[in-house]
Amino acid sequence: MKFGKLPDISLVDFQLPPDPPFTQTQLARLPAPESLANCYIGCTGWGMKEWVGKVYPPKTPAKEYLWYYSRQFNTIELNTTHYRIPSPGMVEKWKNESAADFKFCPKVPQRISHSKDLALNGELIETFCEAIAGLEDKLGCCFVQLPPYFGVDRLPLLRRFLERWPTEVPLAVEFRHESWFAQPAPEVWTVLQAAGVSTVITDVAGRRDVLHQYLTTDTAMIRFVGNGLHPTDYQRIDEWVKRLKTWLQRGLREVYFFPHEPDNLLAPDLSLYLAAAVQEHCPAHTRGPVFHQEPGGQQMELF
Repeated sequence: MKFGKLPDISLVDFQLPPDPPFTQTQLARLPAPESLANCYIGCTGWGMKEWVGKVYPPKTPAKEYLWYYSRQFNTIELNTTHYRIPSPGMVEKWKNESAADFKFCPKVPQRISHSKDLALNGELIETFCEAIAGLEDKLGCCFVQLPPYFGVDRLPLLRRFLERWPTEVPLAVEFRHESWFAQPAPEVWTVLQAAGVSTVITDVAGRRDVLHQYLTTDTAMIRFVGNGLHPTDYQRIDEWVKRLKTWLQRGLREVYFFPHEPDNLLAPDLSLYLAAAVQEHCPAHTRGPVFHQEPGGQQMELF
């Protein structure tokens, strides 16, 4: 993810902002948890040959990457769907090869998210939703990444899009234009809440406004952009675990957390750290990777 990246992070205040009043009210509306929630942690792709010998067993062929990925992580930010709608055969393959508790989080195609009318004058929305519905119980939460020029003045268009979106397909919205985060808070959070649509919270060095902390449902999606495992990456994760613990104790039911690192190479390392912290401190089911390569170079047995 290049959005919001900075060459120098030394002056960035990485502290999480407090929950806005809207989020506090939303959490108060949620029923008290009667069972453990689910925390899904994953990367942005499985096709990393550089992970062979560490995340994947030595000599793993590319055709088996998804099988092993889904047993190391329990979700994925599925960016493939941003560029093309998958065929029924591809969706069936993904479903069959992935682990039983795995969730796919497909990114809405750019032919929808970046069109002037959000594809309301065609059948693309229905075509996409019908395709990914084939994932069945392995469908997590889709997310639509609105372009940087899509400002709060287009809220009426977004409202019509949400009315068109099938309610049985979970959705979260990622905003990038500054106007969505102005004070006083725009009406959009109430619109999303009424539609049963979640928000995407993005934690990136160069755009602290997109770290808005607005929750509109009992599901949170966090896209976390690290800086090559800089010490602040771990400090930020520690703060996120504290915040997630609070949200989960107050009734949040699902968390999708996607650590990004440059070129995706080190994302598993941060995922490992996050999963261990969630398991220790949060009332939620989760799992993270177990590396095949120990720090000293000794191979580990897995599966």
